[in-house]
Amino acid sequence: MPENILEKIIKKKIEKVDILKKSIDLKSLDELINKNQTYINFKKKIEDNLNNNKISIIAEIKKASPSAGIIIDNYNPVEIAKVYNNNKVTCLSVLTEEDFFLGNLIHVSKIKDKMKLPILCKDFFIDKFQIPLAKSYGADAILIILAGVSDELANELYEEALKFNMSVIVEVHTVKEAEKALNFKEALIGINNRNLKTLETNINTTYDIHDVLINHSGPLISESGIKTKEELLTLRDKTKIKTFLIGESLLKNLDKNSIFSVL
Repeated sequence: MPENILEKIIKKKIEKVDILKKSIDLKSLDELINKNQTYINFKKKIEDNLNNNKISIIAEIKKASPSAGIIIDNYNPVEIAKVYNNNKVTCLSVLTEEDFFLGNLIHVSKIKDKMKLPILCKDFFIDKFQIPLAKSYGADAILIILAGVSDELANELYEEALKFNMSVIVEVHTVKEAEKALNFKEALIGINNRNLKTLETNINTTYDIHDVLINHSGPLISESGIKTKEELLTLRDKTKIKTFLIGESLLKNLDKNSIFSVL
């Protein structure tokens, strides 16, 4: 039986969070959050674009991934963010998972120090503690991967994020997960074209699932596997989805990438 990558990542994340909880006081996180003046409404920025019939790109910043290995050798998240900002992307997705994606929460605050773009803390959230922790670094949104958590934990994470005035992307990969995601009325729902258990990518996942989500009140996002401007526009035309999370195809061709021209 092939190895389940998602389980492996989550197992490691549970160990790391347990250690962090012993060393970081929640009160100190609250103080950092109260001092921080950089927060932006991630969901509203995307909704404003939808109301104006505009496409949104959530541009991803990551050094590596289990599927691609090292993507950028001389990794400088702030410089990548500047390129994205200059190309008028809507929001950023910053990988903060340390062991498999070589990220770090500090990258969120470094980017926020330099520019005003809403940031999704892209990580594997398995404990409510991670939400104030992410916010203390300047994150505006968090991710809940339904394939990686119980229904009860998904609800806890969602409620905690709303309590901290953070936007939430609930990520799905199957019809069953999509049906569950409809319960999260205030969330954005992301359809991940990549199966996080096998790392296989199939853009047809968006086509297969979007009908289930068509009446969701929040924005829908197609994530992963979008390689060209033409693929993006076809997805938009066939599904009416206008928000796209794109990583590798932008990172591998940051200079004059044709995908930016849809903005």
